Amino acid sequence: CRRAADQGGADSQWKLGMLYEVGCGVEKDDAGAARWFRLAADQGNVQAQLKLGQCYTRGCGVAQDDA
Repeated sequence: CRRAADQGGADSQWKLGMLYEVGCGVEKDDAGAARWFRLAADQGNVQAQLKLGQCYTRGCGVAQDDA
């Protein structure tokens, strides 16, 4: 998963973000999760766009934005 994410695979980037969000197989890291979600979201991955929006709503790994 990590290799595919590093190579720009949007689905793998989203999945890696999910792993960082919950700490499954990696240390829990909200900022790391948001970074992977953003990379995937920028490529049009809708699941990552939703997760990134939730990060901003909750302020998890990014500055909270209630706009």
